[in-house]
Amino acid sequence: MSDTVFGKIIAGEIPTNFVYEDDLCVVFKDINPKSQTHLLIVPRKAISSIAEMEEGDSEIIGHLFWVAKKLGDELGLKGYRLQVNVGKDGGQEVFHLHVHLLSNFG
Repeated sequence: MSDTVFGKIIAGEIPTNFVYEDDLCVVFKDINPKSQTHLLIVPRKAISSIAEMEEGDSEIIGHLFWVAKKLGDELGLKGYRLQVNVGKDGGQEVFHLHVHLLSNFG
């Protein structure tokens, strides 16, 4: 398990209310939201970033986007943005891959 804040959340070391969870990922609210809805979709597998993923990780990445679609539908979001920051120069702050789901339309 990753020693990042997300790894600690997944391991239960940092208490968090999950909006959604399954065997591949967890979803929770961002503590510093940038929009009305700001969720973080985080794989349970510790992948530091898109730049570090392996070919076998493509199923996990696809699943993260499927979960985003599922949550968008369930939350009745009329539109939303998915954002993945890659590397320090790409704005990534936590080096455990995650997808931001952001929306002001719900």
